[in-house]
Amino acid sequence: MVYNRLIQRTKISGITKYKMPFAKTHIHSPALSEEQISSKKLKTENLLSKNTDLYYGKTPLSVSDYPALKFEIYAKCSTTKARASLMHLPHHTAQTPMFMPVGTLGTMKGLTTRQLQDLDCHVILGNTYHLGSKPGQEIIEKAGGLHNFMNWPRGLLTDSGGFQMVSLLKLANITEEGVEFENPYDGQKMLLTPEESIGLQNTIGADIIMQLDDVVSSLISGPRVEEAMHRSIRWLDRCTKAHKNPTTQNLFPIVQGGLDVNLRKISAEEIIKRDFSGYAIGGLSGGEAKDQFWRMVNISTDILEETKPRYCMGVG
Repeated sequence: MVYNRLIQRTKISGITKYKMPFAKTHIHSPALSEEQISSKKLKTENLLSKNTDLYYGKTPLSVSDYPALKFEIYAKCSTTKARASLMHLPHHTAQTPMFMPVGTLGTMKGLTTRQLQDLDCHVILGNTYHLGSKPGQEIIEKAGGLHNFMNWPRGLLTDSGGFQMVSLLKLANITEEGVEFENPYDGQKMLLTPEESIGLQNTIGADIIMQLDDVVSSLISGPRVEEAMHRSIRWLDRCTKAHKNPTTQNLFPIVQGGLDVNLRKISAEEIIKRDFSGYAIGGLSGGEAKDQFWRMVNISTDILEETKPRYCMGVG
């Protein structure tokens, strides 16, 4: 038996209050009859479709349609850039805005994939660098991709491994070719190039894959930030050429430029010259002041096409 904290919401005198009781979840259930199984399945299907039911029969304000992603916007905030939308992916239709929990090695610690579905999780993140190290590309390929490996029927997004240039900086050497890591598990050298990153992500099979970008800490400034921004654009073009599954996987480019307004603008403007189904804003949420963070996000979204999904990285 596992105890999970679930949020309960109650209204008292018009005020919404939240409490966190313990809810019992049985992992090993007794044998069920076919009638009980059908009843449970029906209840689950009704639960899982509750978010998308809101939009059925309604006409979207705009539609962006690509082979592996259809993005429908149904409402916009009149004072901010917030949008309510549906994002149709190969494995799942997700309602945005949404939070994507991180399952670095293909698992959410302490939760089964069945429980994640019951919590109505739409998309889980996996990490290309760590998955490539353990369990490794060969095992994931034999399993038929990460969806099968982790028994997850919904959406997946994989990071490219670029963030490890910051988190594992002492173990990394960055050049124009790529980034050479020292494997934290066995000490062996691993060269992660844009082509290698995309190859790994093609094997993993996530619905959304990220370009390999040159990531620097948001707390530094100067020539290194400019170098990383321009290199990320060059690596984006290499990632695009290496991408083998454009009809089943979406490659998202990443806006970089640190806290420099001009570099952010250049990065976003270069990215929209290329045709992608969605975008990501990276290199933030690394210790900078909140007003600086929001300013960079605002500058980026001013330029990126509003009819497409935008992924703000690392804010969880």
